Amino acid sequence: MAGHLLSFTPDVTHVMGVINLSSESKNVDTFAESATAAVEMADRYRKAGASIIDVGAQSSHFDNDELPVEVEIERLRIPVELLTAEGFLLSVDTWKPEVAKVAIDLGAGLINDTGGMREPNMVALAAANGVAAVAMYLEGTTPLSVGDLTFSEDKASEVARLLGERIAELEALGVNQIISDPGIGISYTSDYQKYTEQQLEMVRGIPTLRAAGRPVLLPVPRKQEPARVAAFTAMALEYGADIIRVHDVEAACDLVQLFGRAA
Repeated sequence: MAGHLLSFTPDVTHVMGVINLSSESKNVDTFAESATAAVEMADRYRKAGASIIDVGAQSSHFDNDELPVEVEIERLRIPVELLTAEGFLLSVDTWKPEVAKVAIDLGAGLINDTGGMREPNMVALAAANGVAAVAMYLEGTTPLSVGDLTFSEDKASEVARLLGERIAELEALGVNQIISDPGIGISYTSDYQKYTEQQLEMVRGIPTLRAAGRPVLLPVPRKQEPARVAAFTAMALEYGADIIRVHDVEAACDLVQLFGRAA
């Protein structure tokens, strides 16, 4: 990442802690109602052991409306300024190039594009600024446009193939720091239990995803049952995720220590 390149090794999992700047989000426990609250939350995450802070101001749940770019930027600007000033390694969660540009100009080092890094202006932005980018698998153009997920018995291999193709395309366009994401943190309209089972299969497929030659970010999905969140986190560590994106940061960092995968 620009000026903040993480080191990825097979025995280390980095924790990416979520800070939510969207008042519409269902994840109220990670919502920061002010820039000061965002810094306090990030400081708590860092003390627990998180390596990366992921900030987003647009809810990615399909129930919500898409915000105007200006609103998303207004929500992000001051928190990003303060967080980068405090030395946090910052990721911006957005699918809008205009929003990502503001965050990068203010010091963010990673574009966590939940639109799948398919918008040409987003690709050009990442290439021109030398920042890292997450290539995420998505069945839709944005997280707000999804329907049912397509289920299959070998979904991990299918996603790994598609991500490998996309990574090659991004490299050809000048994006050199790429992290792959199977996209299991996205909410689809699919049957809850069936989707949960498919998400588990995707976690088991982390080694297949890594065959694309890039670090793997595993977004731990929020579940109605806290035990399932812990199970997904533990499985992500067991199967060797390079980064886990989590809302339950303290619990995740504790598991990282328990599994001996701390940086």
